[in-house]
Amino acid sequence: MYRFLLRSRFIALALLAVVSIVLVACAPAANPAPAAAPTEAAAEHSMPMRATDLSSPASQLHGAMRKLWADHMQWTYITVDNFFNNEAALQPALDRLLLNQQHIGQAIAPYYGQEAADKLAELLSEHITGAVPVLTAAKAGDEAGLETALADWHANAKVIADFLSAADPENWPQSATEPMLKEHIDTTTVYAVDLLKGDYAAAIQHYDAAYDHMMMLADTLAQGLVARFPEKFQ
Repeated sequence: MYRFLLRSRFIALALLAVVSIVLVACAPAANPAPAAAPTEAAAEHSMPMRATDLSSPASQLHGAMRKLWADHMQWTYITVDNFFNNEAALQPALDRLLLNQQHIGQAIAPYYGQEAADKLAELLSEHITGAVPVLTAAKAGDEAGLETALADWHANAKVIADFLSAADPENWPQSATEPMLKEHIDTTTVYAVDLLKGDYAAAIQHYDAAYDHMMMLADTLAQGLVARFPEKFQ
């Protein structure tokens, strides 16, 4: 069954496999895995804040945005693990994960208004619920169902990317948002398979890579807000 899951993952995500490691270039087991290199477009829109900026409003926004997406990562990992291994804990974790999507949506309300905030929260909530068919098919060994569910999950990611890019084409271009959100699904799928297999060492290693990528997305969103609304950060 695990061999089937790995093969399905490769096909569904159209990734290159090297020594049975998906997406993330892993070092030997004794060393942590480096995060996947960002695409050129993504890197251009994600630059770290200088230490001297830590007290500025812009830096505070960066910190807040990183906290929101760190929560997204943490509760996603916990929810996926509970889905496979701890049914009693699943619903509370899922409820907390869905609450996080409301928090992320609300983060753009001061800039784009409540309607946009509600729409982003709705799309992100669909992103969470859209993972359920993926996990269900993977657990059941349903190859056809897995491919369909993954296609739907990626379609939702594109809708989110399009929503962000429509709000700010200059600072959140599709060339940055689409690959970032696609890679978020790809890296999540990698550690989800590890959790299904009960390989927690690999899951943690791959989670770290997924987390680093998510912080790049958080920085891109924060930088876009600062660039689009400079008067709010003076």
